[in-house]
Amino acid sequence: MTEPTYDHELDTRGLRCPEPVMMLHRQMRAMQKGETVRVLATDPATQRDIPQFCEFLQHELVAQTQTEEEFHYYICKAGR
Repeated sequence: MTEPTYDHELDTRGLRCPEPVMMLHRQMRAMQKGETVRVLATDPATQRDIPQFCEFLQHELVAQTQTEEEFHYYICKAGR
């Protein structure tokens, strides 16, 4: 799979729930609509929390990938 393009990167590796989602929420507020952020995470709870965050706030989860140690999320900010 080709990595999606992104405008911002948020490194939450080593942080546990709820910090990654709290940091993502702050990042999304600072972004313009249509911009994409790549989130790097190590907390398995993000597999549940980040898709729910996107669904609740109507942001687009463009892609979600996983390595042995990390989870990567690509999220496009909705037009709000």
